[in-house]
Amino acid sequence: MKHSSIRILLAQVAQYELELDQLDVKTAFLYGDLEEEIYMSQPMTFKTAGKEHMICKLKKSLYGLKQSLRQWYKHFDSFLRGKIYTRNCYDPCVYYNKLSSGEYIYLLLYVDDILIAFKSRSAIDKQNKDLSSEFEMKDQGEAKKVLGMEIEQDQKGDKISLMQMGYLKKVLQKFNINCDTKSVSTPLASHFKLKAIISYFH
Repeated sequence: MKHSSIRILLAQVAQYELELDQLDVKTAFLYGDLEEEIYMSQPMTFKTAGKEHMICKLKKSLYGLKQSLRQWYKHFDSFLRGKIYTRNCYDPCVYYNKLSSGEYIYLLLYVDDILIAFKSRSAIDKQNKDLSSEFEMKDQGEAKKVLGMEIEQDQKGDKISLMQMGYLKKVLQKFNINCDTKSVSTPLASHFKLKAIISYFH
């Protein structure tokens, strides 16, 4: 997913007070089906006496194959679209589903990390179960960090703060700057004008 997609999703989460959960797909690249014949030498620990000259024909993709990421995405995309999700035309890693209530549930994919946003906690839990029926998932609960950004949502749910403290500390350490250095406020430039965001999710 694009960074702009994440920003738009977070804006909608704040505006409509949506729940935002994060999931992690375990061994995601192993789900892809190969579309060509690929062979590999036997792993050292799997060699059988008298058959050392033989090689293995892969049935599934493995980590390290250049095809793995693409095949994983195709498998995930096929599964979601089979669940009546629509793929966004601006970002192929953004999906949405309009429920009978007229509300939308959003799902964003970044490699093996998934963000799900919706008004109802029960609907998110149901979606998590659907995904778990096809993929081995780790439910990380409320989204706290994505792409190096820490996410903090206030109790009312109408305000979201993004921070990059981990990244900033690494930059400071790289240039040997003490983290206790006096901070300086850097307000938004006066010429910068904010505009209303029109969602391109649907």
